[in-house]
Amino acid sequence: MESRNEVAENEIDRLERGLLVNHVSDEGYESSADDDDEDNEPAVYTASFKEAEENFVKYQTAQWVLYSLLLILAWGIGLFMLLYLPVRRYISRKDIRSRRLFLTPNAIVYKVTRQVPFPCFGVLKREKYVLLHSVADIVVEQGYLQSLFGVYSIRIENVGVRRPPSDDLKIHGVANPCAFKKAVMMQLSKTKSKALSRQVSNAALMSPSKSRRHDNLPRAGELAILQKLEEVGGSVKRVQNLIEDQRFQRLDATN
Repeated sequence: MESRNEVAENEIDRLERGLLVNHVSDEGYESSADDDDEDNEPAVYTASFKEAEENFVKYQTAQWVLYSLLLILAWGIGLFMLLYLPVRRYISRKDIRSRRLFLTPNAIVYKVTRQVPFPCFGVLKREKYVLLHSVADIVVEQGYLQSLFGVYSIRIENVGVRRPPSDDLKIHGVANPCAFKKAVMMQLSKTKSKALSRQVSNAALMSPSKSRRHDNLPRAGELAILQKLEEVGGSVKRVQNLIEDQRFQRLDATN
């Protein structure tokens, strides 16, 4: 005979399957409408959320149950939250299935389609682009409750003026966060090396033209020598004039 907890869990799963029956693809993983769109830049690396789906849903469920129990002790509102649990699990599953995170040569792109608290009122789409040259670090995080279910989070820190961590882009449920971090750091290193090589090549192209301009100009030492030669030439001419004047005077005296 099944226990009460098993009966409740089976009932939750049955309600969840009823909500998802019209939204799940043949492969068991829902495809996003954004998958058909072609991005301007090819993806260098694509992160996966599929492998962490079940753990993520369990983590969200445990978190919701804990909040509900606390609110039952406080004001009794937690009872309504427990009744809302199947819808919450459905929203969490739809959320992680719609997430897309990929790396392009110049940016990190994150797309997600979030359900509103009541799914009948539609969805909220969010797209976030982080330029690669503005990325300072990729931080892999795992809280205590996340560690119990094997869920990881990544936080993308920006360079420049330090802002509070709440302003950084934080993404939960990435299946292999360390591989994504390694891909970002490798692409960032390639981008910096290309920028450095362009600067070196531009400097090499500029240096010959500058040297030619400097070679055409007379140097300071050469100018001083030319001035001395002009002074010596003037002195020689004055001496020659004096000698010629004295000779003419002697000729006049003899005559």
